[in-house]
Amino acid sequence: MSQPKQLVTQKDASLKTYNTFGVDGRADMIISFRNEEDLYDILDHFNHSMKVLGGGSNILVTGNVDYLLLKNEIKGIQIIAQNEQSVTIDIGGGELWHDLVLWAVKRNYGGLENLSLIPGTVGAAPIQNIGAYGVELKDMFVSLDAVHLETTVRKEFSVADCKFGYRDSYFKTEQKEEYCITYIRLKLTKPGHHVYKLAYGDVQKTLEADGIKKPTVKAVSDAVIKIRQSKLPNPSELGNAGSFFKNPEIPKIDAEKLLAQYPDMPQFATSKPDLIKIPAGWLIEHCGWKGKRVGNTGAHAQQALVLVNYGEATGAEIWQLAQDIIASVQSTFGIELMVEVNIW
Repeated sequence: MSQPKQLVTQKDASLKTYNTFGVDGRADMIISFRNEEDLYDILDHFNHSMKVLGGGSNILVTGNVDYLLLKNEIKGIQIIAQNEQSVTIDIGGGELWHDLVLWAVKRNYGGLENLSLIPGTVGAAPIQNIGAYGVELKDMFVSLDAVHLETTVRKEFSVADCKFGYRDSYFKTEQKEEYCITYIRLKLTKPGHHVYKLAYGDVQKTLEADGIKKPTVKAVSDAVIKIRQSKLPNPSELGNAGSFFKNPEIPKIDAEKLLAQYPDMPQFATSKPDLIKIPAGWLIEHCGWKGKRVGNTGAHAQQALVLVNYGEATGAEIWQLAQDIIASVQSTFGIELMVEVNIW
């Protein structure tokens, strides 16, 4: 068998710098690829269990990883279609998500501004159906290309194919870790056709505080960045993976009972009339975890939804903290928190 072309390969590699929690663990091998041809080359020449590694912002490493990790570094942002109202762009899966947002903001293309400063790569975004401040990836999604790691078959997935849900998709459930997403396509609005979503969180309040009466793509992006920086720790300064838990959605009848018991409990409508969303951060805070430190880990002082590494925490320690928080919320409110990050 012919040998693969020269690729950037690390054997018995430390994962400490490859995850935003900054916890250690080792992988059998990490191979970086910059185009689909290189990816096919790797799949053709290595008979080994594989996982795709993006920005490492949505994983918790709890030990050594007996996998070949594929580091997606496919770059590029290009316009592939446009009209008076919108522009459709094609983006390499290895691009950093926030770099894409800044690219759009600079050109006054609308749609991504509420998703500013979300860590991670473009290729990982559809898996999670990332969302923030009333906007989700699916809202501007067109399609994506993905390569099946076992069969090496390349397939284009539509919105329907992706089965997007709340922080969920086909790639997180039915086909978890079976595909590598190489390119995605999004449709953004052009000036004069922007539709801003300002009601969620403190976006409108922040705009008003900044004296902005008429929103723009950049103003909304700046407001979201300001909010996130005030509430969420910078992973380069304090290891974390952002929101560790999903906001639970519970039956409306259960939500009404809880509201009678806890009148200050925030509740939000969902796309399903029989379900109500409860902020996980509120639940965790009211169980006494906000700002609480347990050894080298803890729940962040500004946002209880974020678990942090104070410097020397292991993945196992952080995972134990998560389990303790889940048990506490279950015992207090009868609500089971679901983990948002991937556990390795």
